[in-house]
Amino acid sequence: MVKLGSNHKIHGIYAITDPDLISEHDLIAKVQAAIDGGISVLQYRNKKATPLQQEQQAQLLRHICQQHQVTFIINDNVELALKIKADGVHLGKKDGSIKKARERLGQQAIIGISCYNEIGRAIEAQEAGADYIAFGRFFSSKTKPEAVQANTNLIKQAKVKLEIPIVAIGGINLTNIKQLTDLSVDATAIIHDIFSQKDIESHCHKLKNFFNF
Repeated sequence: MVKLGSNHKIHGIYAITDPDLISEHDLIAKVQAAIDGGISVLQYRNKKATPLQQEQQAQLLRHICQQHQVTFIINDNVELALKIKADGVHLGKKDGSIKKARERLGQQAIIGISCYNEIGRAIEAQEAGADYIAFGRFFSSKTKPEAVQANTNLIKQAKVKLEIPIVAIGGINLTNIKQLTDLSVDATAIIHDIFSQKDIESHCHKLKNFFNF
Protein backbone atom coordinates (compact mmCIF):
# COMPACT_ATOMS: atom_id res chain seq x y z
CA MET A 1 0.00 0.00 0.00
CA VAL A 2 1.53 3.30 -1.08
CA LYS A 3 -0.01 6.48 0.32
CA LEU A 4 1.07 9.10 -2.16
CA GLY A 5 -1.02 11.80 -0.51
CA SER A 6 1.46 12.35 2.31
CA ASN A 7 4.54 12.64 0.09
CA HIS A 8 4.55 16.43 0.02
CA LYS A 9 4.80 16.53 3.82
CA ILE A 10 8.21 14.84 3.94
CA HIS A 11 10.48 17.10 1.96
CA GLY A 12 13.45 19.37 2.56
CA ILE A 13 15.16 19.86 5.91
CA TYR A 14 13.95 17.40 8.56
CA ALA A 15 15.20 18.52 11.99
CA ILE A 16 15.41 16.16 14.96
CA THR A 17 15.63 17.37 18.55
CA ASP A 18 18.34 16.05 20.87
CA PRO A 19 18.39 16.65 24.65
CA ASP A 20 22.20 16.68 24.62
CA LEU A 21 22.11 19.76 22.38
CA ILE A 22 18.93 21.44 23.58
CA SER A 23 18.11 22.10 27.22
CA GLU A 24 14.46 22.15 28.27
CA HIS A 25 14.83 25.90 28.79
CA ASP A 26 16.06 26.44 25.21
CA LEU A 27 13.82 23.91 23.43
CA ILE A 28 11.12 26.24 22.16
CA ALA A 29 13.51 29.05 21.15
CA LYS A 30 15.83 26.71 19.23
CA VAL A 31 13.00 24.93 17.46
CA GLN A 32 11.40 28.26 16.57
CA ALA A 33 14.71 29.40 15.07
CA ALA A 34 14.89 26.23 12.98
CA ILE A 35 11.32 26.76 11.78
CA ASP A 36 12.10 30.39 10.93
CA GLY A 37 15.08 29.05 8.97
CA GLY A 38 12.82 26.96 6.77
CA ILE A 39 12.72 23.39 8.10
CA SER A 40 9.79 21.38 6.73
CA VAL A 41 9.66 18.57 9.28
CA LEU A 42 10.41 18.36 13.00
CA GLN A 43 10.86 15.12 14.88
CA TYR A 44 10.65 15.21 18.67
CA ARG A 45 13.23 12.84 20.15
CA ASN A 46 14.03 12.89 23.86
CA LYS A 47 14.68 9.55 25.52
CA LYS A 48 15.97 11.23 28.70
CA ALA A 49 12.77 13.04 29.67
CA THR A 50 10.07 11.60 31.90
CA PRO A 51 6.75 10.65 30.28
CA LEU A 52 5.18 13.82 31.69
CA GLN A 53 8.02 15.99 30.36
CA GLN A 54 7.75 14.30 26.97
CA GLU A 55 4.04 15.00 26.79
CA GLN A 56 4.43 18.64 27.85
CA GLN A 57 7.30 19.31 25.45
CA ALA A 58 5.61 17.51 22.56
CA GLN A 59 2.39 19.47 23.07
CA LEU A 60 4.26 22.77 22.88
CA LEU A 61 6.18 21.71 19.79
CA ARG A 62 3.07 20.40 18.05
CA HIS A 63 1.40 23.77 18.58
CA ILE A 64 4.37 25.66 17.10
CA CYS A 65 4.60 23.30 14.14
CA GLN A 66 0.86 23.63 13.48
CA GLN A 67 1.14 27.41 13.46
CA HIS A 68 3.88 27.28 10.82
CA GLN A 69 2.64 24.28 8.78
CA VAL A 70 5.65 22.18 9.73
CA THR A 71 5.07 18.42 9.82
CA PHE A 72 5.48 17.16 13.40
CA ILE A 73 6.69 13.59 14.01
CA ILE A 74 7.22 11.74 17.30
CA ASN A 75 10.21 9.41 17.60
CA ASP A 76 9.43 5.81 18.61
CA ASN A 77 6.37 6.50 20.77
CA VAL A 78 3.04 5.66 19.10
CA GLU A 79 1.01 6.37 22.23
CA LEU A 80 2.55 9.81 22.68
CA ALA A 81 1.88 10.61 19.03
CA LEU A 82 -1.75 9.60 19.52
CA LYS A 83 -2.15 11.53 22.76
CA ILE A 84 -0.84 14.86 21.51
CA LYS A 85 -2.25 14.46 17.98
CA ALA A 86 1.10 14.59 16.19
CA ASP A 87 1.18 14.26 12.41
CA GLY A 88 2.86 10.90 12.78
CA VAL A 89 5.52 8.66 14.25
CA HIS A 90 8.95 7.40 13.26
CA LEU A 91 9.78 3.78 14.10
CA GLY A 92 13.07 1.91 14.36
CA LYS A 93 13.63 -1.83 14.22
CA LYS A 94 12.52 -2.44 17.81
CA ASP A 95 9.64 0.05 17.99
CA GLY A 96 6.72 -2.07 16.85
CA SER A 97 5.04 -2.82 13.54
CA ILE A 98 3.61 -0.51 10.94
CA LYS A 99 0.33 -2.43 11.17
CA LYS A 100 -0.08 -1.77 14.89
CA ALA A 101 0.94 1.87 14.55
CA ARG A 102 -1.59 2.34 11.73
CA GLU A 103 -4.34 0.75 13.81
CA ARG A 104 -3.64 3.16 16.67
CA LEU A 105 -3.02 6.33 14.68
CA GLY A 106 -5.35 5.96 11.73
CA GLN A 107 -4.96 6.24 7.98
CA GLN A 108 -4.17 9.95 8.06
CA ALA A 109 -1.05 9.51 10.20
CA ILE A 110 2.44 9.66 8.70
CA ILE A 111 4.50 6.58 9.58
CA GLY A 112 8.23 6.67 8.90
CA ILE A 113 10.56 3.70 9.17
CA SER A 114 14.31 3.50 9.79
CA CYS A 115 15.85 1.19 7.19
CA TYR A 116 19.55 1.75 7.99
CA ASN A 117 21.38 0.30 4.96
CA GLU A 118 18.75 -2.30 4.04
CA ILE A 119 16.94 -1.88 0.71
CA GLY A 120 14.89 -5.02 1.42
CA ARG A 121 13.57 -3.55 4.66
CA ALA A 122 12.61 -0.38 2.79
CA ILE A 123 10.66 -2.31 0.15
CA GLU A 124 8.86 -4.29 2.88
CA ALA A 125 8.05 -1.07 4.74
CA GLN A 126 6.53 0.46 1.61
CA GLU A 127 4.43 -2.64 1.01
CA ALA A 128 3.27 -2.57 4.65
CA GLY A 129 2.03 1.00 4.29
CA ALA A 130 4.89 3.20 5.45
CA ASP A 131 4.70 6.82 4.30
CA TYR A 132 8.46 7.35 4.11
CA ILE A 133 11.68 5.52 4.89
CA ALA A 134 15.01 6.73 6.26
CA PHE A 135 18.44 5.40 5.30
CA GLY A 136 21.67 6.11 7.15
CA ARG A 137 24.06 6.95 8.56
CA PHE A 138 25.76 8.32 5.45
CA PHE A 139 28.56 10.24 7.16
CA SER A 140 30.32 10.20 10.53
CA SER A 141 27.64 10.90 13.12
CA LYS A 142 28.16 12.63 16.46
CA THR A 143 24.71 11.59 17.65
CA LYS A 144 24.99 7.89 16.72
CA PRO A 145 28.64 7.12 15.95
CA GLU A 146 27.98 3.37 16.14
CA ALA A 147 25.17 3.44 13.54
CA VAL A 148 25.59 1.23 10.46
CA GLN A 149 27.15 2.79 7.38
CA ALA A 150 25.04 3.41 4.29
CA ASN A 151 26.37 4.49 0.91
CA THR A 152 24.92 6.63 -1.83
CA ASN A 153 24.37 3.65 -4.15
CA LEU A 154 21.58 2.69 -1.77
CA ILE A 155 19.72 5.88 -2.67
CA LYS A 156 20.11 5.18 -6.38
CA GLN A 157 18.58 1.71 -5.89
CA ALA A 158 15.80 3.08 -3.72
CA LYS A 159 14.83 5.78 -6.21
CA VAL A 160 14.11 3.00 -8.70
CA LYS A 161 12.30 0.65 -6.32
CA LEU A 162 10.34 3.02 -4.05
CA GLU A 163 7.49 5.45 -4.60
CA ILE A 164 7.45 6.88 -1.08
CA PRO A 165 9.82 9.62 0.13
CA ILE A 166 13.42 8.78 0.97
CA VAL A 167 15.07 10.53 3.92
CA ALA A 168 18.85 10.48 4.42
CA ILE A 169 20.30 10.77 7.92
CA GLY A 170 23.66 10.65 9.65
CA GLY A 171 26.34 13.32 9.91
CA ILE A 172 24.78 15.57 7.27
CA ASN A 173 26.06 19.15 7.17
CA LEU A 174 26.64 22.06 4.81
CA THR A 175 29.76 20.45 3.42
CA ASN A 176 28.25 17.11 2.40
CA ILE A 177 24.50 17.67 1.95
CA LYS A 178 24.91 18.27 -1.80
CA GLN A 179 26.08 14.68 -2.26
CA LEU A 180 22.60 13.61 -1.16
CA THR A 181 20.45 16.30 -2.75
CA ASP A 182 22.22 15.63 -6.08
CA LEU A 183 20.73 12.12 -5.82
CA SER A 184 17.25 13.61 -5.29
CA VAL A 185 16.64 12.45 -1.75
CA ASP A 186 13.32 13.88 -0.60
CA ALA A 187 14.63 15.08 2.75
CA THR A 188 17.74 15.19 4.88
CA ALA A 189 17.33 14.51 8.60
CA ILE A 190 19.75 16.60 10.64
CA ILE A 191 20.39 16.85 14.37
CA HIS A 192 23.82 18.13 15.35
CA ASP A 193 24.47 20.42 12.39
CA ILE A 194 21.30 22.33 13.19
CA PHE A 195 21.02 22.46 16.95
CA SER A 196 24.72 22.97 17.71
CA GLN A 197 24.76 26.25 15.77
CA LYS A 198 24.84 29.70 17.35
CA ASP A 199 22.64 31.07 14.56
CA ILE A 200 20.22 28.24 13.89
CA GLU A 201 17.90 30.25 11.67
CA SER A 202 20.64 31.39 9.28
CA HIS A 203 22.17 27.92 9.13
CA CYS A 204 18.83 26.31 8.27
CA HIS A 205 18.35 28.83 5.45
CA LYS A 206 21.68 27.71 3.99
CA LEU A 207 20.75 24.03 4.28
CA LYS A 208 17.32 24.61 2.73
CA ASN A 209 18.92 26.24 -0.32
CA PHE A 210 20.10 22.81 -1.44
CA PHE A 211 16.48 21.82 -2.09
CA ASN A 212 14.48 23.22 -4.99
CA PHE A 213 10.93 23.88 -3.77
